[in-house]
Parts: sequence; structure tokens; C-alpha cells
Amino acid sequence: MRNALTRIRTVAATCCLLPLAVHAETFRCGQSLVTSEMSVSELTSKCGAPTAREGRTEDVKVRNKHGLMVKVGETTTETWTFDRGPQAAPMVVTIVDGAIKKIERLRK
Repeated sequence: MRNALTRIRTVAATCCLLPLAVHAETFRCGQSLVTSEMSVSELTSKCGAPTAREGRTEDVKVRNKHGLMVKVGETTTETWTFDRGPQAAPMVVTIVDGAIKKIERLRK
């Protein structure tokens, strides 16, 4: 009985923490809060232009019925860095095909 109660508590605690783990990181641009759920145009309207920008385009390939790899499209990944001043770590925003996929603090 005691073992079952411990498992129930562990499962309950894990369920409570899941939303925290799934929630994307956020950061501030002035008075605005930026999240990965917003559009790129919202990001630039709140934060302005990034201080650094890198991009790459890669082919998207799939295996056809003959076992050969065939190009079916392209994907574009951009990495934008926002310098937030000497008191805050720079933020890095990863944009894939025009949508924000990840926001993280740059580790120095």
C-alpha cells in the first residue's frame, strides 16, 4: 500500500511539472514579453532587428519506392541573436520556414 501511494505521488508531481517543461522559454524586449508562439513579424515589431543573423537552406529528401533519395523540397533555418545589454544574456531565436521554433539564452 505504501509503495502504491509513493507511485501515485510521483506521478502526480510529474504531471504538475510537465507544463513547465513543455512551455517555451520567454524573454523581454523592453516592456514586451516574447514567446515561441508569436509570429516573426510580432517578434521584430517588439524587439526590432536582431544584432546577428545566420541562415541556411537544406534540401528535404525522402526515399522513393525504388529506394533512391529524392528531393521533395527545401527547408530554411535562421538563427537570430538579440543582444540585450551588459546585464542580460543574449537571446537566440531559431526560425524554421518562417516560424519561431526555439528561444534560448546564449551561454557564454
